[in-house]
Amino acid sequence: MKRKLLVLALAIALGAIAAQASDGSFFRPTDPLAQRDGWGLLHQSPVVNSTDFAPRYHSRFFYYFKAPEQLIVQPGYVGAMQVALRRLGYYCGPIDGVFSSEVSGAIARLQKNYSLRVTGTFTDPVRWALHLP
Repeated sequence: MKRKLLVLALAIALGAIAAQASDGSFFRPTDPLAQRDGWGLLHQSPVVNSTDFAPRYHSRFFYYFKAPEQLIVQPGYVGAMQVALRRLGYYCGPIDGVFSSEVSGAIARLQKNYSLRVTGTFTDPVRWALHLP
């Protein structure tokens, strides 16, 4: 009898989790490259940035095959980089998707603190330090 009640309770709990997951409210991505989810809802921050509406790839997989020189001309990617630099405390400028001298200075400070070669340019080690693809 106790075993049947335990199995029933477990089935109900798993059903509730599955229903919540299918609704999309249970698994919300926190990817800085996908500021909005599939329904267009803002889930990253309460403030809407101009780069939130910039076109992005649907998967992080496609970013891994791009060179840093190709990525710094994409406003969505630069906006994600600015958000990541701001989160770490290196950047205080606007999140506008423009690779400016302020972003370059923030990258130089990050490179210095991570004992990387200080160039102020966006390189693969900087991508890895910011956890960006």
